[in-house]
Amino acid sequence: MSLREDIRNIAIIAHVDHGKTTLVDQLLKDSGTFADHEQTEDRMMDSGDIERERGITILAKNTAIKYKDKRINILDTPGHADFGGEVERILKMVDGVLLVVDAYEGCMPQTRFVLKKALEQKLTPIVILNKVDRPNARPDFVVDQVLDLFIELGADDEQLEFPVLYASALNGTSGESPEEQHNSMDVVFDTIISHIPAPIDNKDEPLQLQITLLDYNEFLGRIGIGRIARGTIKVGQQVTLSKDNGETKQFRVTKLFGFLGLKRIEINEAYAGDIVALSGLEDINVGETICPVGHVEPLPMLHIDEPTLQMTFVVNNSPFAGKEGKHITSRKIKERLMTQLETDVSLRVDPTDSPDAFIVSGRGELHLSILVENMRREGYELQLSKPEVIIKEIDGVKYEPMERVQIDVPEEFTGTIIETLGSRKAEMLDMQNQGNGQVRLEFRIPSRGLIGYSTEFMTQTRGYGIINHTFDEYAPYTPGQVGGRRQGVLVALENGKASTYGIMNLEDRGTIFVEPGTEVYAGMIVGEHNRENDLTVNITKEKHLTNIRSANKDQTATIRKTRSMSLEEAIQYLNDDEYCEVTPKSIRLRKKILNKSEREKAARKK
Repeated sequence: MSLREDIRNIAIIAHVDHGKTTLVDQLLKDSGTFADHEQTEDRMMDSGDIERERGITILAKNTAIKYKDKRINILDTPGHADFGGEVERILKMVDGVLLVVDAYEGCMPQTRFVLKKALEQKLTPIVILNKVDRPNARPDFVVDQVLDLFIELGADDEQLEFPVLYASALNGTSGESPEEQHNSMDVVFDTIISHIPAPIDNKDEPLQLQITLLDYNEFLGRIGIGRIARGTIKVGQQVTLSKDNGETKQFRVTKLFGFLGLKRIEINEAYAGDIVALSGLEDINVGETICPVGHVEPLPMLHIDEPTLQMTFVVNNSPFAGKEGKHITSRKIKERLMTQLETDVSLRVDPTDSPDAFIVSGRGELHLSILVENMRREGYELQLSKPEVIIKEIDGVKYEPMERVQIDVPEEFTGTIIETLGSRKAEMLDMQNQGNGQVRLEFRIPSRGLIGYSTEFMTQTRGYGIINHTFDEYAPYTPGQVGGRRQGVLVALENGKASTYGIMNLEDRGTIFVEPGTEVYAGMIVGEHNRENDLTVNITKEKHLTNIRSANKDQTATIRKTRSMSLEEAIQYLNDDEYCEVTPKSIRLRKKILNKSEREKAARKK
């Protein structure tokens, strides 16, 4: 059996922030893929605005590097649990993985998740300990931890023989020990070539190409990306697409692209082992196989993770609707959601009884809030309901999604954390003292117990805690209320501008969300009450002027700092009777029923 020695296919997997994307940058720079005059920036692979702002990878990206006479196809995968579906599919396209682990933090929940998927696919691993230049790095401890994780996840003998490399992607150094670092990534390249198996060369057999990722281009329409499992594909060739429901469709390959550096390059033909992008068929989907005409032999369909969280997207009907956004009709919102479905396979959009509302289901709060953030930047206005977990029914039994949570906190906060999570139906799995006053806690908790928890967690740990969670499995549903917001809210009584005087009068009632001069409307949430009930307040109240001089006139009015919320925090904050109104310029919280007396009537009925 001959092999294609000129090529290697690998994926880079890791927990969030362990340095995958920075490592890919360094590999690209060191390989001489870019000409000397080409301008490059940091985190080249994160092309989206939100990716660059938040420093996270949302969509998997692929690139190819020329090293000596070999071509290395590298796939950079997302590290966040919400985008786990991407990771799983990418691993189908490669023969090996680079597992990147932070030399101080060690194994985190996502390290476990991505490694488990890679070992199940029988991929060959190489471990890279990144950030070895950090003063508190502990490489020996982390290597032992990684080995324990491999054993715990059932790695076979071959997989346990993994090479360990040490690097600082930021400084561009790598080596076979933490002390001995070279100013290049050659050690990494050489290990990839000697250790990762080359693809099998079966280009003379009938074609099989499974679509793993989707892209969309206004001129070419849908673009399918995948690896050729066997055979050859050419531009202009008639091929058959085997659909997931057993149907087949014929189409002609209009364009074929290979990858080099960050560019797509038009090519005329490609062989087994190559990763390519192709266009020509409109309704191509992830998991479908392209075969020769008259020889349909599809590969098994890819498993795509089910959504676990849903929210209702509603047309904006607040008194301020249409003031800040361009696209506000249900037709525009529906079109935008349908475009998103073209490339996002973990998303589901279902209609409701009302033409103005859609149920959108995704992999988690981050997944959905990034979609909303993108829509907002494109000029859309909409309202969102409180996120709810998706409960499944199997054989008459209700099942709900569970998450694994890993928390790193200073010792003094452990009691509070254990107590709060206990009230949210969490079960503690492990507690380890990490030395230097830090404790690592591990829990299993229903997903609904985590909704809205991160803000409370930050307050409890005074910002010193780190929380990471990842989907574990569906488990039998535990009845009863889990989590949720305890505090009531302050609701504006009438339309107008929030005044300094009005805000000062309310400060002892709770925390205010709006600055003086902010336009508010009746029914809009302007703050958090310090008690459990909602309170309707007059925040637009002005001070009546008299001609009597005040004795304390020299004291200038000062108000406390107001609390502003990001989109994720606002979504997590919602209760069942509230909406989050999102426009290109503002994020507002409001009651579903704006009128005070109607709201009270509805509450009495309940």
